[in-house]
Amino acid sequence: MQDQNHHDAIVLGAGFGGLYALKKLRDELGLKVRLFDKASGIGGTWHWNRYPGALSDTESFVYCYSWDKELLQEWDFSTRYLTQPQILAYLEHVVDRHQLRPDIQLDTAVTQAHFDEAANVWRIVTDRGERFTAQFLVTAVGLLSATNIPDIKGRDTFRGELHHTGQWPADVQFDGKRVGVIGTGSTGTQVITSVAPLARHLTVFQRSPQYSVPVGDGPVTPEYVASVRRDYDKIWTQLKDSVVAFGFEESTVPAMSVSPAQRQAVFEKAWATGGGFRFMFETFSDIATDEQANLAAQDFIRGKIAQIVKDPETARKLTPHDLYAKRPLCNNDYYAVYNRPNVSLVDVKAHPITEITPDGVKTADGIEHPLDMLIYATGFDAVDGNYSRIDLRGRQGLAMKDHWKAGATSYLGVSTAQFPNLFMVLGPNGPFTNLPPSIETQVEWITEMVRDVNAQGKHTVEPTAAAEADWTRTCNDIAHMTLFPRAESWIFGANIPGKRNAVYFYLAGIGAYRQKLAEVQRQGYAGFEFD
Repeated sequence: MQDQNHHDAIVLGAGFGGLYALKKLRDELGLKVRLFDKASGIGGTWHWNRYPGALSDTESFVYCYSWDKELLQEWDFSTRYLTQPQILAYLEHVVDRHQLRPDIQLDTAVTQAHFDEAANVWRIVTDRGERFTAQFLVTAVGLLSATNIPDIKGRDTFRGELHHTGQWPADVQFDGKRVGVIGTGSTGTQVITSVAPLARHLTVFQRSPQYSVPVGDGPVTPEYVASVRRDYDKIWTQLKDSVVAFGFEESTVPAMSVSPAQRQAVFEKAWATGGGFRFMFETFSDIATDEQANLAAQDFIRGKIAQIVKDPETARKLTPHDLYAKRPLCNNDYYAVYNRPNVSLVDVKAHPITEITPDGVKTADGIEHPLDMLIYATGFDAVDGNYSRIDLRGRQGLAMKDHWKAGATSYLGVSTAQFPNLFMVLGPNGPFTNLPPSIETQVEWITEMVRDVNAQGKHTVEPTAAAEADWTRTCNDIAHMTLFPRAESWIFGANIPGKRNAVYFYLAGIGAYRQKLAEVQRQGYAGFEFD
């Protein structure tokens, strides 16, 4: 009789990736699958990130699954972008619609996963002391889920409320409180614009000024929704052959091929339309690759800051002078929020934070900023952060943290040498895109490989070290054809002290990535070894 704790596959993570992996492996291949998540509910990133203003920067009509065509026609959306509660409600509906809950175990963290070479199984241990085995292990632990809390002197002495945006509690109140926010990335700018009207006073601690454009959120008409539903086949076909997979046609026009007046008009239209990725990729074809084109975009946004922000000194602090080459941000009224009398900006590059005191935050100029609440909007140990928080070991007891000590690598973003039958959803050096389409691409490809492994009577599959090294070089070569590596960004691990700055994404786009996966499959899974 088969061990009840043995499964064909174990999945880690109950976000977009884990839920789809459970659905595909269980319902399409007929496997016995168990999904674990340490959270008390499903949703992955959207379970934890409940902070004020949490919003996807991908438009509603493509921030969803494409594989359930009936649901695409049934699911209603009323705004151009989706808030965290809307996304979570959608995922809850998917779970119930496809009866996934019986195979999901929440409030359970996997603390250990070791590959047993003698038995060709993964041995799994949870924080409840439970033990499981599985032939396949699928890690869908999220790109942006391992919270980064900076090690600032005195952080444990603060007497007020202390929150991280990635672990947001329920029922936080801001009325009458002096609130501080550390961090002005995508999350930070959302929090800042949402909290400013509610707090007695808001102090923003900014290390790096940001290029941000309007998000352009607002209601959509029933006619718009009907037109999207009518065109969904065309929309998804275009999206899966595009670069960033955001549901718009990327520009093919170089910025310097048009007159300055035409460039200004294109930028103005994009500013009015809204959307960070639209501004970077729909306006001109080379903002991310050509310095002159990038400078034109920089100058336009800097001009907007000068127009919007009334206080010249605050405008100076908010004005970036580096490349416009990070994940493009978008927020309504971000710069205008600094015109509010209850909002102040602290430049912590000029005056670094020296310590957190019981009553606030002290900076190097000797000023103590009094606070009742401090919010860390300091992001995540992106891409590989959660892998280092699990005792994950492959062949001969090789720990993943040692395998990746020179930087996280993979083959195709889905697997890594010396770790048989381990498949990663959104692993290192996967595509840099709107995430649900990339997740679908990877889960579908993983499912096909698992089917083929089992059909051929193989026990294990893993990439060769040579294939992984070659893919790493490919991702590095492509990245350095762009301007992105020249900006300090979480995309390359620059937000984590001591973390090696490295390429963590395949930047050629989802269309090229899908072609590569198809080519590898046509060649009998070139680059993989089977036992």
